[in-house]
Amino acid sequence: MTLAEIMKVFLHREGIDLYLTAESRPSMRVSEGIIPLSDEVLTHAQTEALIEELVSPEALAVFHAAREYNTAFVWQNKARLRVNLYWQRCHPSAVIRRINTRIPTLQDLNLPHVYGELVMEKRGLVLVVGQTGSGKSSSLAAMIGHRNAQGGGHIVTVEDPIEFIHDQGNCIISQRDVGIDTPSFESALKNALRQSPDVIMIGEIRDRETMEHAVSFAETGHLVVATLHATNSSQAVERILNFFPEEKHWQVLLNLSLNLRGILSQRLVHGHRGKRVLATEILLNQGMIRTLIREGKVQEIRGYIEKASDIGMHSFDQSLLELCLNGELEEEAAIAESDSPANLRLLFKPHEMRRKLASLHELKPRANTPPGQQ
Repeated sequence: MTLAEIMKVFLHREGIDLYLTAESRPSMRVSEGIIPLSDEVLTHAQTEALIEELVSPEALAVFHAAREYNTAFVWQNKARLRVNLYWQRCHPSAVIRRINTRIPTLQDLNLPHVYGELVMEKRGLVLVVGQTGSGKSSSLAAMIGHRNAQGGGHIVTVEDPIEFIHDQGNCIISQRDVGIDTPSFESALKNALRQSPDVIMIGEIRDRETMEHAVSFAETGHLVVATLHATNSSQAVERILNFFPEEKHWQVLLNLSLNLRGILSQRLVHGHRGKRVLATEILLNQGMIRTLIREGKVQEIRGYIEKASDIGMHSFDQSLLELCLNGELEEEAAIAESDSPANLRLLFKPHEMRRKLASLHELKPRANTPPGQQ
């Protein structure tokens, strides 16, 4: 198959990811899972030829030298794509993700209202966390879009690569593409304050230096919104600590307790008919949560989140329960996605009892209706 033929099928089927790997069939991810596009197994030469059609000769040279390459571009005015090129077992490979060019709204993504509230804060650090493919980039785009529509000021984004293109609204938005507009995250963040920003959006925190910049910006009165690879709030704090040597942990925890505004964890789970639905965990850094973070009692965070629903927090298990009660997710599917299946089963029990009582009420014989009242 030619690249044009592959892309035609990929876009027509509304694929999520496209995989081009030597010694494998070209395949794509759809809502139901990964499916092959052809019975033909790609050779090294065929894969290399497809990649040469994707990027410029200059980009190809960088890829061969660095063995990794990331970019984003518009394919034939039909779709915006994010491309990751890499090597595996001495073969070139590509993963291509289709990006929705329209900036999604918070409502489009069914995000809790707290996403919109936190992005309107004047200062502090807001983290959107989740695994690869959990929708972090879309959520970040929706949050920046919300601030652009409802707020004001200067938003500086540092991304690798830029995925969603934001139009100027109520905000001035400067989007910096690492490798094109700036040589590195470090260089962009080092100079960010000279650009007089109100909001700094960091595409992903990957290392200690980026984390230090994020906290420093929050300390100096800016709002920082960033993504981090972690499965939940507790793991996010642990991941941040792992960026630093152990003797620095007390200082990191103190800085987080003072500057963190919230951790918004998310994952996409398979609901009815293969449709993916969003489950979230919301941590707001206030009250007891601030104390737990400062004292490093990370493992106690989830338990407190479940007790703080009255102030806007909820755990993944509570989110999964709500999806089940709304008919968007089967109970067994929710339990399979839970971090603590035993805990989720306990949350289900009161609702199971109500269902049983309702069923008994429906089965209960009714007294005969007196004549004249029919």
